[in-house]
Amino acid sequence: MKIYIKLVFISSLAFISAGINTPGHEEPSPARLLKAEKNIEKAHTEIWKKFIDQYNVLIDFTDVDGSYDRPTREEFLENKPNALAWWTPVENGSMFNGLYLDGICERWMQTKNKSDKEKAARLVKGLLFLASVGDTPGFIARSVATDGKTPPAMGSNDQSSPWFYGLWRYLQTSMPDKKEREKIIAKMTEVANVYISTDWKIPATSYSPSKFRNSFASFNWEGAPRILFISKALYQLTSDGKWNSIYKKAMHEAGGEENKTRLQLCREGMHFEKNKVNRWTGVSGVVDLHALWEMETDPELKRIYEEGLNASAKSAAEGLKLWHQFDSNNQQKFEKNWRLLNQWWKPQRSEQDALDVADTQVKELVKMSPRRVQELHYMREPIWMSWIVTMAADKNITAQHKSEIIDMLGYFDFPQMRYSQFFPVEVVWYRLKL
Repeated sequence: MKIYIKLVFISSLAFISAGINTPGHEEPSPARLLKAEKNIEKAHTEIWKKFIDQYNVLIDFTDVDGSYDRPTREEFLENKPNALAWWTPVENGSMFNGLYLDGICERWMQTKNKSDKEKAARLVKGLLFLASVGDTPGFIARSVATDGKTPPAMGSNDQSSPWFYGLWRYLQTSMPDKKEREKIIAKMTEVANVYISTDWKIPATSYSPSKFRNSFASFNWEGAPRILFISKALYQLTSDGKWNSIYKKAMHEAGGEENKTRLQLCREGMHFEKNKVNRWTGVSGVVDLHALWEMETDPELKRIYEEGLNASAKSAAEGLKLWHQFDSNNQQKFEKNWRLLNQWWKPQRSEQDALDVADTQVKELVKMSPRRVQELHYMREPIWMSWIVTMAADKNITAQHKSEIIDMLGYFDFPQMRYSQFFPVEVVWYRLKL
């Protein structure tokens, strides 16, 4: 067994060294590569040991021992701590499951291990489960309460877009059989048809402060790829010309303050309008852009998506070095009792009310739980930015930063992390190998 493991490492290191080897860029040493690879396996083990719940959903945080408190049905019905379930351990299930499938699918395509296939299937099962709860058509839940049935009142475009992406990514592999493929495609089509009927607004539950929670139809760099990806993906999966017509029409529609088309916005790539410190949520837009680039056969359109990916990668690279500020010896307090935030709870009668309550709560949370800032700013941010860098169409861009990324992947002590948001290290590693 030891000989086998050693051969696997040697093969993998040779693979990644050969994968991106551009003259003029420093190549990580075999020792640094080996350290990173071993750490990726620690990250993988930790995710499946601590952060995948009984519903096959990836949760946000636990204590070091894996303990956490799930909201009750009554709390979600009362919109506590807020209608978005922000700052709870179960805030981002559909987003995280969909995005993590990218890494697990890449992992399986390179390992072909039965256990990796089973894990991918579990994440898919979790996504389909999240689309089965709630009391309104087209609703994609973030999670469920202790009763296993009641979701938080509101989803969002950041939750629903990765839901589509993860299922699509899984369908690009040979893992699902015909019956499972048909089931997944049918559900994706069903949800997308609801979005068409709502003008691409995201449905909320009947007990939500508002009927919808934002939209896929926004005109900004983050929103522009979403309608295009969903319609293009469904055309690819169903061959129904209706989706191609939606795709063609949507790309030329213009809006927003600058009245730009979605294609123009896609070409510009990631650029937050405000000087935002934490840009990790940008991944949910960039993965859609990358999927469009993968699917598109028209050379002109493909070039537009390629420019957007390259611009996004260059922007993301600015945040890579944040990991150097992560202090492994930092013993700052981690506050897992999210119910303390109910001190600032107020009744919410609109989407903005929910956002206002959540904003007040997080300002107090960073005071109560400084460990949160340490992990999310200095661990999550550079990891998610490295993911965007590996999605550059121009692999010279990725090559410029490969050495930095490899060292980052080998640095963190994942078993000591309270937050699960290091899960993209797997997709980063496997994309580097490709």
